[in-house]
Amino acid sequence: MENRKYIFVMGGVMSGVGKGITTSSIGAILKARGYSITALKIDPYINVDAGTMNPTEHGETFVLDSGLETDQDMGNYERFMEITLPGENYMTTGSVYDAVIHKERNLEYEGRCVQVVPHIPLEVIDRIKKASEKAKSDITIIEIGGTVGEYENILFLEAIRLLKLKHPEDVMTVMVSYLPMPNKIGEMKTKPTQHAVRTVNGAGIQPDIIVARSEVPVDQKRKEKISLFCNVPEECVISAPDAETVYEIPLNFERDDLSKIILKKLRLKTKKADLHQWYNLVESIKSAKEKVRIGIVGKYFGTGDFALGDSYISVIEAIKHACYKNGVKPQIDWLNSEAYEKEPHKVESLLEYDAVLVPGGFGSRGIEGKIKAIQFCRENKIPYFGLCYGMQLVVVEYARNVLGLKDANTTEIDRKTKNPVIDIMPEQKKKLEDKNYGASMRLGAYDAFLAKGTVAYKAYGKAKISERHRHRWEVNPKYIQKIEKAGLVFSGKSKDGRLMEIAELPKSVHPFFLASQFHPEFKSTPLSSHPLFFEFIKAAKVRKESSSLNTEIKLKEVQKQKE
Repeated sequence: MENRKYIFVMGGVMSGVGKGITTSSIGAILKARGYSITALKIDPYINVDAGTMNPTEHGETFVLDSGLETDQDMGNYERFMEITLPGENYMTTGSVYDAVIHKERNLEYEGRCVQVVPHIPLEVIDRIKKASEKAKSDITIIEIGGTVGEYENILFLEAIRLLKLKHPEDVMTVMVSYLPMPNKIGEMKTKPTQHAVRTVNGAGIQPDIIVARSEVPVDQKRKEKISLFCNVPEECVISAPDAETVYEIPLNFERDDLSKIILKKLRLKTKKADLHQWYNLVESIKSAKEKVRIGIVGKYFGTGDFALGDSYISVIEAIKHACYKNGVKPQIDWLNSEAYEKEPHKVESLLEYDAVLVPGGFGSRGIEGKIKAIQFCRENKIPYFGLCYGMQLVVVEYARNVLGLKDANTTEIDRKTKNPVIDIMPEQKKKLEDKNYGASMRLGAYDAFLAKGTVAYKAYGKAKISERHRHRWEVNPKYIQKIEKAGLVFSGKSKDGRLMEIAELPKSVHPFFLASQFHPEFKSTPLSSHPLFFEFIKAAKVRKESSSLNTEIKLKEVQKQKE
């Protein structure tokens, strides 16, 4: 193992309490100590990748540079640690079994009987080691999805046990466990955590550290109780109360000396921590007073309100990052595009917003409402930012209302439209005909080339960029010349000029009207806001200040009239 160290992060009691943020924060504070870090996510699903998982159930599908469709926690790792992760750093139960079966078919097991144990856990260990070696990391952090009590996680716990058995000084485990505090009882309860620890004890694992998640800080009495019944030192019970912002969590961990404890257990030198950027970030978040109101237009309410945050987590975080850098606070409202179809006059409510965004998506529901919203933003000079589908619909709207092609559409919605301004890539058609949907899109990082003098070029400050994609449909080359002649600028294109990557209106026409075929939200971090999101929020801030100034002028005029 070349003395590489491994930290496994497991969940106890219930899911959704912050294993991903804990993993990311541990990575951030260890990186601040001068160590090279990489992170892996193990998902217990049979799906081979996350591309076919329902985002309203599983959360956002995060795409890596390699094109692999992964769990949203991979995005958290990249954001907090400011690293770019390869495809080797994500695995599912399905991908592990698929690899083992493939090896068996190729006679790589040399005729031995292939069994669930030990071959599945050994495959997991082999993948972890290869990812660590490729990253040349000092410390590799591995998050196990779900909770320790789930049947589907047994094989991953077995992998931890085997690796720890062989390398006891190089492997440690962290359990993130929830401490409930029922309203009627008024006391924080440790019993569920005790049971979770005993579950992993039964799998041959003893947690080295327990991160105690709760609504409020864990008191000393509870720490003593967890220490006594869960067999961990008191200083290894780390309090993790709800925070005002997730970006404060690395600092909270450091207040409990978590990085020092980890390095001591892994027998590594404690280097001086440099967290000044994180302190500056949290200070800017807390000191911002002015709010900008951002409307995200989608078709969300058919899936239930509670799915919104996880389904678009990268978009939400990218907006926040840009707001922090602009010195403002975000107020994000979810706007139902179907309402604009049923009652068209409601689109006028967009005047109340400082900026509007249409994110990526699929399907026909609510599309005409989104197009109405885009038209209203364009005609009323409201800052607009479109992502993926949000760009394709910009082209449809422009073709209809500026070029006069009233039946213009995307063939995703209307296969028989006479003016398919957005059409599927020819190489994708056979895949769809064969019902080969998994990983069948244009996925991952592609280069784009920007035209000088455009909004996009000014934002990036360079001509060549690389951004991540996840889509099948593109701007139809047959209509590009007509659309550009009518005033919509394709400021970003592929090297061969065949694929349109960015569409925008010039600054002289609109304060900010830009849409990208790619997903810039995947490359935004709290310490380094994405340039397009930054310019979007900057335009929103200008609109906000202009609106406030106009209101002030009107109030003064009214006051003068009264006098």
